[in-house]
Amino acid sequence: MTKVHEDRPVLPTQTDEVAAAGSQFLGGPLGRHARLGGHWLGPVRVVVLVAIGMFALGMVQKLPCYDWAWFRGAGSQYTHACYSDIPHLFVARGFSENLTPYFDRIPGDMQYLEYPVLTGLFMEIASWVTPTGGSMQHREQIYWMVNAGMLMACAAVIAVCVARTHRRRPWDGLLFALAPAFALTATINWDLLAIALTAAAMLMWSRGRALAFGVLIGLATAAKLYPVLLLGPLFVLCWRAGKWRPFCLAAIGAAGSWLVVNLPVMVGAWEGWKKFYTFSQERPIDFGSVWLLISQRAGIPLDNANTYATLLTLLLCAGIGLLALTAPRRPRFAQLAFLVVAVFILANKVYSPQYVLWLIPLVALARPRWRDVLIWQACEVAYFLGIWMYLAYTTSGDKHQGLPVEGYQLAIAAHLLGTLYLCVVVVRDILMPERDVVRRDGVDDPSGGVLDGAEDVFSLTHATRAPQYAAPSQGQRVDWGSEPRL
Repeated sequence: MTKVHEDRPVLPTQTDEVAAAGSQFLGGPLGRHARLGGHWLGPVRVVVLVAIGMFALGMVQKLPCYDWAWFRGAGSQYTHACYSDIPHLFVARGFSENLTPYFDRIPGDMQYLEYPVLTGLFMEIASWVTPTGGSMQHREQIYWMVNAGMLMACAAVIAVCVARTHRRRPWDGLLFALAPAFALTATINWDLLAIALTAAAMLMWSRGRALAFGVLIGLATAAKLYPVLLLGPLFVLCWRAGKWRPFCLAAIGAAGSWLVVNLPVMVGAWEGWKKFYTFSQERPIDFGSVWLLISQRAGIPLDNANTYATLLTLLLCAGIGLLALTAPRRPRFAQLAFLVVAVFILANKVYSPQYVLWLIPLVALARPRWRDVLIWQACEVAYFLGIWMYLAYTTSGDKHQGLPVEGYQLAIAAHLLGTLYLCVVVVRDILMPERDVVRRDGVDDPSGGVLDGAEDVFSLTHATRAPQYAAPSQGQRVDWGSEPRL
């Protein structure tokens, strides 16, 4: 083993064929002897600026809706692929009437806000900044713009965290910043809040700050349900490494911060607080899910889809746990985090277009390979366009303008296959760590914190591991030899 040169970042243009080819537009790959550092515009700042630029492009893409399509019938916002929940829910969830989320009943069938507490607070703060005078259209426009500004700040946080989680791979943050689906879906809903908290949590864990990780995961779960899933992979990895104290600190921090945020609303407005959970439980199969595809193709209603989705999720998560305990080398935290969130998405009853945002930062850490990310992003962009064209078709009446159901089914299949493809290559990297792009540099688990370089104390495999699979200590490098470039 040799020492890793931690002061020199990994350059994708020297290690990734697609990144090298793309760099030709900017003058070609950076030379091996090029001087790095010493300039204020370092990799992290570049990633943040690119992320903000892509976010701004996404706002421009929503311009037809901002100007008129949100306010003149449903069809136009679908044909322009610029739909957003934000302006519509400003009115539909009572923010325009200064109703207090969870405490005040909303006229209509929904009755209470169907979002977790921290997201509801985010929505409420944006409504405080929105002026009360003027036409309703103008107020909806301002509300969307205020939310977009707040979500842009969240995107910047995500960019910083992804770029800094792997110390020697800051440029992998561009996989998040340049993702087309990020620009297209960033302002559809409020998901970036939970994603920012999750990305910050993973940064804290990579720095060995288990309690801070737990607190941030608890807050993220108070904004969106999926971040709590990360405690599962962490439990298995800490079990294999015998790191129980950090895991317990993380679990206590998560439970404590979640309770601090939720308990006041639970006590003061129980019916409003539980709406999110009852709505999630009772919601039928919906757009984008594998269950909708099966139902449409088979012509059956799938009334028990909630049970099927829960069982499939549990089964696949158990498989991930088994993989983590039997792999020849302990998987990286980011790899298992990606897999468990991907499983949740694939087995869920609904796949809203913005759910892709949950995976983009995790993909940048789990499989930072431009070819694979671009294949997946092409599938997600196809789904993004497919769902809006399908909704345009369903709202066009006798004109039948848009994408018929058969075309939409192909879009769903593209999304499912693209995500499954990434899952397959990540599982392959776990089973064959010499093919892991991150570990090819000789490191163990740069996002693993206390797990990085830790020896195993438990494993379900009894065979002796080959010497090349022994986890290197922190700051040391393994020579994997010559392996195929992927």
